[in-house]
Amino acid sequence: MKFLVFISWVLVSCLRTHAEVFTSIGQMTDLLYTEKELVQSLRDYIKAEESKLAAVKSWANKLDALTRVSTSDPEGYLAHPVNAYKLMKRLNTEWSELESLVLQNPSDGFISNMSVHRQYFPDEEDQTGAAKALMRLQDTYQLDSEAFSKGMLPGVHSNAVLTVDDCFDMGKTAYNDADYYHAVLWFQQALKQLDDGEEAAVSKADILDYLSYSVYQMGDLPRAIELTRRLVAIDPNHQRAGGNLRYFEQLLMKQLKESNQDYQPPSEEPIQLGTYTRPKDHLPERETYEALCRGEGLQLTEARRSRLFCRYHDGKRSPRLLLKPIKEEDEWDNPHIVRYLNILSDQEIEKIKELAKPRLARATVRDPKTGVLTTAPYRVSKSAWLEGEDDPVIDRVNQRIQDITGLTVETAELLQVANYGVGGQYEPHFDFSRKDEPDAFKRLGTGNRMATFLNYMSDVEAGGATVFPDFGASIWPRKGTAVFWYNLFRSGEGDYRTRHAACPVLVGSKWVSNKWIHERGQEFRRPCGLTEVD
Repeated sequence: MKFLVFISWVLVSCLRTHAEVFTSIGQMTDLLYTEKELVQSLRDYIKAEESKLAAVKSWANKLDALTRVSTSDPEGYLAHPVNAYKLMKRLNTEWSELESLVLQNPSDGFISNMSVHRQYFPDEEDQTGAAKALMRLQDTYQLDSEAFSKGMLPGVHSNAVLTVDDCFDMGKTAYNDADYYHAVLWFQQALKQLDDGEEAAVSKADILDYLSYSVYQMGDLPRAIELTRRLVAIDPNHQRAGGNLRYFEQLLMKQLKESNQDYQPPSEEPIQLGTYTRPKDHLPERETYEALCRGEGLQLTEARRSRLFCRYHDGKRSPRLLLKPIKEEDEWDNPHIVRYLNILSDQEIEKIKELAKPRLARATVRDPKTGVLTTAPYRVSKSAWLEGEDDPVIDRVNQRIQDITGLTVETAELLQVANYGVGGQYEPHFDFSRKDEPDAFKRLGTGNRMATFLNYMSDVEAGGATVFPDFGASIWPRKGTAVFWYNLFRSGEGDYRTRHAACPVLVGSKWVSNKWIHERGQEFRRPCGLTEVD
């Protein structure tokens, strides 16, 4: 009973912790080591409990044999003075020692260890965020719920599976957010796995209850009726099923009468990805963006490909690059996007990650109405800002960027390091400030973001591309390389074609670092053109 009490206390305590762990894979790795330590602590507790129980059993066995003899002839037993003395001793001393043994609580060490670590535990917001991330991956990469539940991701073989209860909880996360599209997919998967014989804590009646209502919300009355009838057959006394069934049937008859149509039985095909249309959201280029993330819809024609070259780049004869020029590859012709190879060494990458990791905080975006930095569901990552004073490696990287681009980094922003979490992404956005947000970088006093220098600090097993929906380009992460493009024309006008996105990471951990180069100080390094779009 005490074990249940302290486990309950631990679980309640874990809910009172900070959130946003799910936004960084780098920080989540620490949780694995924490969990390993807690498992060892739990084993120590079990061992202590077993040792205690063994001692109590030994006492019980010894006293059981003793009392059988003593109670068979009490007076004869106590006639012996040694037996009388030992009885006094047992009741006065030894039973007190046994009482102390029973009152010992081996869980104290485990609870103490939990108390130390629970401040770093994920909370309800993290669990919800991770669930929504799976749904985001499901949408972007067109993966059905069964693929996820069996761990069958593209190019990945894993035994990471989702149980019936896991799928049901995924559905409830969507349901509680009034996201009935995803709720249907996950409740249907939970029902399928339960029908296939998998054991679960959740009942079939509960799954059918949620699924039927979610299907109704998706506008599929015939299927909602069929599912509710299954629920009534399982549980005739269900508190909502009978009323829902009558309501659904009446509503369907009314709709058929108004449209002058005959009743069509529901499809016998199981609900799956594509059965219902995903509702539109705030992002107008959603379909184009997600297609590019999958490597589809690329507009890299043969004619355009023929205009892409690779070369050695010395940064307009920079002294530091003359003897060892940088390898440069064209990624896109117009707007011109280039990739530089071997920009960061493995040692430099590890040092940058080491410096950034303790400082990682949820990445923010600027509210266009208020100008205030805030978190947003369309940017799921953690970032940290590093300056040259932090370590010589940051100074070297900044100098390297200046040598390669020919632009001064004296007025650039600090090096921003970002690590993407579960389903980490940054939906289509502009790096520069538009005319409707003129004060975005006013406090810096360095003008607008002229150019972006993006370092890839990890390979990504699946997903995680940088895509440009306007002209149909996808650029895939390659560790140690960097991509560079101008956000502004020479006139200072924004190049709206550079709206780009960081696709959700499907498998892997994505680390990048950004250097945003500003206008001030570039007057003679990148002079104005003769037209607005030069």
